[in-house]
Amino acid sequence: MAAENEQRKSSSVSNMGAWAMNVISSVGIIMANKQLMSSSGFSFSFATTLTGFHFALTALVGFVSNATGLSASKHVPMWELIWFSIVANVSIAAMNFSLMLNSVGFYQISKLSMIPVVCVMEWILHSKRYSREVKVSVVVVVVGVGICTVTDVKVNAKGFICACVAIFSSSLQQILIGSLQKKYSIGSFELLSKTAPIQAVSLLVVGPFVDYLLSGKFILNYNMTSGCFVFILLSCALAVFCNISQYLCIGRFSAVSFQVIGHMKTVCILTLGWLLFDSAMTFKNVSGMFVAIVGMVIYSWAMELEKQAGLAAKALNSVKHSLTEEEFHLLKEGVGTTQSKDVELGGGYIKA
Repeated sequence: MAAENEQRKSSSVSNMGAWAMNVISSVGIIMANKQLMSSSGFSFSFATTLTGFHFALTALVGFVSNATGLSASKHVPMWELIWFSIVANVSIAAMNFSLMLNSVGFYQISKLSMIPVVCVMEWILHSKRYSREVKVSVVVVVVGVGICTVTDVKVNAKGFICACVAIFSSSLQQILIGSLQKKYSIGSFELLSKTAPIQAVSLLVVGPFVDYLLSGKFILNYNMTSGCFVFILLSCALAVFCNISQYLCIGRFSAVSFQVIGHMKTVCILTLGWLLFDSAMTFKNVSGMFVAIVGMVIYSWAMELEKQAGLAAKALNSVKHSLTEEEFHLLKEGVGTTQSKDVELGGGYIKA
């Protein structure tokens, strides 16, 4: 019993570590990329190619880890890796096009819609059901983040199509991360080290052309400075931790939980933007963040309830297998609801 409690405590610490790594690295990479891409920074407007650099460094870290024996390489069919990489790359490109073609308000709405889409897709693909408490908490989080992020909402046909593709592909990618880990009993870092090289090569080949369509500039014509190069390295280093923690979080929790974490990052980014970059912080922003945080607390509580219910069901199932069918029914109905009967024990009788 003590060993089980110790293992549960260790697992909780690992879970918190994965969450913290994802939040810190994601917020850090957004802050670094803001300096890298903004007109007041280095004006490096090649987001898709930069993502290719991110996966290239991630692939290098995975290769070194496998070569030195720090991580094991398990077999995953190549067609599954290629399929995942296609979905992931379509998600990246579609998100960038959605941001370019739509207003910021509609882009934020499309990101908020990922939670219900992930819920529906998990229900269709894995027959997963959610409790009423989880559904309520998700609605509260979405409403809160919507209040503090959504401003002007303008929609056009091309932007709407790109947003739909981005939502579907991003949701499917996050579900695939969890299902591939379970299907092949592979760790998060091992899976990432297999998909990162494919994504890196494809993004570095296609990325410059996608960026040209988005910005009208070609990366080979960009005047690279030492400061810009340092920030690219910083962005890539943070991306390694961000990618690893994303796979860790989805593998340990679920795609829905990862989306909730994502909205917590939005709250952190708004707060840091106000503290570091003098971004405006209105009552609308503050009230929206407060509602979102309340929703996240409710979500954590709801997930804990589901976890406890699952453990209770598992324990009951274990008891059921260790008892006869008659004994199990007696235990389930309770002593108080059954008639008093004689139970023979050895040579004597006692009242049950």
